[in-house]
Amino acid sequence: MAVTTLDAPASGQVDTPEEAPGTPRPRRRPVDPRVTETRARLRRTLGVDHPDPAWWGWAVALALGALAGVLRFWRVGNPAQLVFDETYYVKQAYSFLLSGGVEWRWDNEASTSTVDGSVTTSPGADELFTAGTLDVFTREADFVVHPPLGKWMIAAGMEAYGADDPVGWRLMAAVCGTLMVVVLTLVARRLFASTLLGGAAGLLLAVDGHHLVHSRTSLLDIFLAFWALVAFAFLVADRFWFRARLADRSARQLAGRDGPLRWGPPVLLRPWLLAAGVALGAACATKWSGAWFLAAYGLLVVAWDIGARRGTGVRKWFSGGVLRDGVVAFVHLVPVALVTYVATWFGWFRSDDGYDRFWARDNPDALSVRLLPDPLASLLQYHSSMLDFHVGLDSEHSYMANPWSWLIMGRPTSFFYESPELGELGCAVETCSRAITSVGNPVVWWGGTVAVVVTLVAWVARRDWRAGALLVPLAAGYLPWFAYQDRTVYTFYAVAFVPYVALALTYALGLLVGPPGADPRRRSWGAAAAGVVVILAVGCLLFFWPVWTAEVIPREQWQLRMWWPSWI
Repeated sequence: MAVTTLDAPASGQVDTPEEAPGTPRPRRRPVDPRVTETRARLRRTLGVDHPDPAWWGWAVALALGALAGVLRFWRVGNPAQLVFDETYYVKQAYSFLLSGGVEWRWDNEASTSTVDGSVTTSPGADELFTAGTLDVFTREADFVVHPPLGKWMIAAGMEAYGADDPVGWRLMAAVCGTLMVVVLTLVARRLFASTLLGGAAGLLLAVDGHHLVHSRTSLLDIFLAFWALVAFAFLVADRFWFRARLADRSARQLAGRDGPLRWGPPVLLRPWLLAAGVALGAACATKWSGAWFLAAYGLLVVAWDIGARRGTGVRKWFSGGVLRDGVVAFVHLVPVALVTYVATWFGWFRSDDGYDRFWARDNPDALSVRLLPDPLASLLQYHSSMLDFHVGLDSEHSYMANPWSWLIMGRPTSFFYESPELGELGCAVETCSRAITSVGNPVVWWGGTVAVVVTLVAWVARRDWRAGALLVPLAAGYLPWFAYQDRTVYTFYAVAFVPYVALALTYALGLLVGPPGADPRRRSWGAAAAGVVVILAVGCLLFFWPVWTAEVIPREQWQLRMWWPSWI
């Protein structure tokens, strides 16, 4: 096993499959040694190959996925009631199963009636739903402000496990949260050319409370985070795939030439980039904030392609990267994402009672109706109403938090809280607490905040592409919210970029350890310090576990974990 650190360049050769004994070999042209030599040189320059065997990276990723799965599936049905915004998304998901793709309204208020002097209280929709009366709907289309894919994913878990069981409500959230740990481990391994650092990144995400809480509750943000990370993984895969093909094709064109190429060879079909377009469309179809990832990832791909052409020595590397590769990247990402997004509205398209479904029929003189088919014009009008809602959302909420405080978890969101008394729910003292608070692991988030600054400095000072790579999705998930200072926003939105906080912390730990050729004492002390950070993160998991998973603990123990007044 070879373990590298951040400063170590990736090297090695790509294995070629061995031919079976007795297999006749076809006649081939002799390979020009100049092509072979140039190809090897370009692949080294472009950093295509990885020093560790693939099976080792998968073994570590799957082991961490198993750990993450245990943490996320253990008693995931606790509490057995709708918590926080599950009241919207779980019931909307179930209405999909009844209607085939349209969100229906429900009466969420409990009612009180008096008959012959007796007062009768009828439970509201949440109480009925939790008790097993799932059909609480009026059959009238509801105006919803988020696209359908995340709710379809929740509905898939309910269909698979049972809609009357909280495990079914949260099944897909736990699945996606677990898979994110596997994906991040593989991404970090590829970014840093180190299976050890890849494992560290996956472990940091696995033990983070902010991510854990979202993985155990059915809000849309965990699905947004999942698709954005999957798209990033495809982008990283495309980067190495594209560079390998560029090196191979450039080597063939350079054979026999005395000078550099003008543009370099075209690479028109890029399967990993196509997959990224689908994943980004899925992110946008979960929440509109996925569009920021689409824009940022598109720019990142073009920047990587420009660097790749420059690395091959072509004369017009900038214009080649922008005009040739930029157009290819746009076609692979934007139209594919748009088609994916529209396709997720299939339930609304085929319905007869979807909200604004026949707006175009009732407004034949509208410009959009003249330019578009009626279903698309109606969908566009629906989206205009959704946009108005999002822009105008400014209602006060006790857990709203300015984005400035998100990285340090200044005001985490309380998803659930109860105060059982002695004898209730196993409470053995006078007063207990039962809470789900989306406070992040302090080591991951506070250490990650420092690491983000270190990563930014490293990118500016050293132009390290890995630092820039992890800062782009972090910025896409974080910075746009600063433009909405008057809008009601919450810290729990930060789950969209928590994987890249873990990556930044891993990057900083790699810098701390240093390259293989560094002073042995520095490497020993750096490895020890990095190990302490990871051990402290695991310790925080054990300490904060009760307030992440609604365990019943004495109230004093709950207060011991609320380190700041703003956490309450």
